[in-house]
Amino acid sequence: MRPSDETSLSLCKLGVVLTDRGSRYAVTGACVTSRAEVDQVLASLKSDRSYAKATHNTWAALLPTGGLKADDGESGAAMVILRMLEREGLRDHIVIVTRWYGGKKLGGDRFRRVQDAVRAYLDQYPG
Repeated sequence: MRPSDETSLSLCKLGVVLTDRGSRYAVTGACVTSRAEVDQVLASLKSDRSYAKATHNTWAALLPTGGLKADDGESGAAMVILRMLEREGLRDHIVIVTRWYGGKKLGGDRFRRVQDAVRAYLDQYPG
């Protein structure tokens, strides 16, 4: 599953894996080894109009240079993803949790939904 060049990056998109009070969560991942590849994966995901219009595309990646993350407005959620990647030992990988806001605030449950989405990805990942 390791890309041979930057044009061969492939996304593993699970789509919507859960809903909570109207909010929908999807999860996507890919093998990456650099910030440039992270940016390419994000651009590829957001080329899908529904993902580009999502409320949040929160992500984290473990690269050879260390961990990177971005909350995309979902404060604290990227750290949840990063810690799960570290615990799993999933290096050279990005996981993106997408949320379409459903109109009701979830409070602390939003972190549990992020965990649930990442767990769904990790359970499907063949690596």
